Amino acid sequence: MKILPLPRERALPLGFSPVVMGIINCTPDSFFTSSRSLGVENAVRAARAMVSDGADVLDIGGESSRPGSEYVEAGEELSRVVPVIRAIRSEFDIPISIDTRKFAVAEGALDAGADIVNDISALRDDPDLMALVVERRVPVILMHMRGNPKTMQSNPVYADTIGEISAELVARVDAALEAGVAADRIVIDPGIGFGKTVDDNVAILAGIGDFRRLGYPVVVGLSRKSFLGALIGGSPAAEERRAATIAAHTIAALSGAEILRVHDVRDTVDAIRVVAAYRAVAVPEEPAR
Repeated sequence: MKILPLPRERALPLGFSPVVMGIINCTPDSFFTSSRSLGVENAVRAARAMVSDGADVLDIGGESSRPGSEYVEAGEELSRVVPVIRAIRSEFDIPISIDTRKFAVAEGALDAGADIVNDISALRDDPDLMALVVERRVPVILMHMRGNPKTMQSNPVYADTIGEISAELVARVDAALEAGVAADRIVIDPGIGFGKTVDDNVAILAGIGDFRRLGYPVVVGLSRKSFLGALIGGSPAAEERRAATIAAHTIAALSGAEILRVHDVRDTVDAIRVVAAYRAVAVPEEPAR
């Protein structure tokens, strides 16, 4: 079993079953309307429900990263997330991840009680954020993305989806290690839906084992995303992609993903319990890295 060190002498075990990371979007424009938790009261209510449903981590974000989304200034993002993190931290000791690509927002979130930095730019967009992660000795999730949320879906092309994403993730891991980030505090995310076609996203789902062999815990974030709508036909709205999401989460869990970033905590926890019972009989050993 791997252990992800956290601030305040705590740790997050990463073992046989995936950790469930519940998404709390403090934004007015996230792609899944039902996930928007505007205001402290709504966000805390969502956090309570997720903790009750079995979430292991809460991921708080104040800037939508849906395709075509606009950049949010740091001050606005801070005003959305810091009061929420403070309120949740006052009530729960659950690990909190701040979903941001900005130094100022990450600093404010960590000061408010966050434990993990989740950066969709893999510490590329804001050079100061790398130094903050090193200084605070917090875990960091390095996600793969080409371009930025506004441009990433313009025309994504890969000759070798898994190979190219792996190489680009390794380059960001190497940059983090060189800057002084501890290896046991690095987590990688292949970035499903971020500059990828439907076929690319399916390839990533099928290639989770390849990403695990890079030697770092793997986050899979596919909840309710549009490629699932394309796969089930007719591209239904995010509200209608629940069953497809649970099916994909089950595949990711069977493939050994260490963290699932989800909207539907209770459904995912139930699916993981079935997967764990199956794997205990069919795959009693931890999958090879």
